[in-house]
Amino acid sequence: MRISSSLLFQTGLNSINAQQSDLMHLFQQIGSGRRMVTPADDPLGASQAINIRQSQTLNARYAENRNVANINLGTEENTLNTVTLLMQDIKTRLVEAGNGTMSDADRKTLATVLKDARTNMLNLANATDGNGQYLFSGSKGATAAFSDAGEYLGDNAQRLIQVDQTRQMESSDVGSDVFARATPGITTYVTAAGTVFGQAAANAGTGIISTASVYDASQTNPNYSFQLQFENADAADPASPVVYRIVVLDGDGNTVEYDSAELGFGWEDTHSYDPDGENLIKMPFGVQVKMSGAPQAGDTFSVESAASTNMNIFNTLDSVIAALDTPHAANPAAQAHFQNVLASAIQRIDINYDNVLTVRSSIGARMNELEALDANGALRDLAYRQQISSLEDLDYYTATTQLELRKSALEGATLAFRKIQSISLFAIGSGR
Repeated sequence: MRISSSLLFQTGLNSINAQQSDLMHLFQQIGSGRRMVTPADDPLGASQAINIRQSQTLNARYAENRNVANINLGTEENTLNTVTLLMQDIKTRLVEAGNGTMSDADRKTLATVLKDARTNMLNLANATDGNGQYLFSGSKGATAAFSDAGEYLGDNAQRLIQVDQTRQMESSDVGSDVFARATPGITTYVTAAGTVFGQAAANAGTGIISTASVYDASQTNPNYSFQLQFENADAADPASPVVYRIVVLDGDGNTVEYDSAELGFGWEDTHSYDPDGENLIKMPFGVQVKMSGAPQAGDTFSVESAASTNMNIFNTLDSVIAALDTPHAANPAAQAHFQNVLASAIQRIDINYDNVLTVRSSIGARMNELEALDANGALRDLAYRQQISSLEDLDYYTATTQLELRKSALEGATLAFRKIQSISLFAIGSGR
């Protein structure tokens, strides 16, 4: 191999450049604190860091979503806290309305108070969040949840927020689930005078129905409702004693035929009624009720499962307000109608109140879950930071050692080049 002067010079120069490049790379690492100045430094580590950063970004996005959900749930909780206080006041007013010493004028005054309470309740049901979206209208955030008549205008779609990789959470509750239903799984029954609670036509008699109770929970069917239909024992004789029959209806309003050996009667039988005493009416499917007063032929009373009945609180308030506004001081039938409407309203408001408390408990549980998810998210973020640090951060002890080593190597390469540069052809020739 022929070694020329240009080869010697080029070799020395390349050695110096290589050492300078390595030294410059170390300066960049120490100056930035990063082990990988470019992906070429560690291709596998660079790809792993990209994946971890993506997971870290998603984790931060979930944390922001949890913050939004927490704000929405906090707004709803504050609203329902006010609803709870308002319902407590309404319950107090309804009990006050049962005071038999009140005059028609007193009841009208109380009706005005309940009208104001209804207006406040409607405003709370149509409350909005900080962004102008209605809280209780489902996915129809731009639509008020309830009309002035108390009709639900929203839908049943939940507003879901992705609060974690595998968890979507309801950030609010549907208005019909808050203000127009009973707590899921409830076995309570509600009573009313007339086929439908709040109907315009009142019974003609003075019959009063009490709160229903369950005497055999194993037989109850929440899809069934009951009607007590009063008629004359002899249809051709209006003066004949009033009797009643028990009609069972399914969810579609169809008659359910029954024949209970335990009760000793079937669905077509009629039963005697004592207008001067208290009548315990034991119905099929484990439900019983007490009645007093003197119903007339054609009067009806309903016993419905709260779980399958529309429990719209605005309809309930409308009915009791109308009853309070109607004078009945000298009308026994009107007094009985008022007592039945009031008793039904108290039953329903109690169920609405319990349901609102259940919804608030659900909100608290979701907020607790968000807190736990935040804690887990913080731990994951810490783990991601540690993984990225192990891949990208520079080990300063190793880097400074390498820096000193590269300095020495550069100095050696420089001295070697100087030595080569000082060599002269004439000096070489004279030394022969």
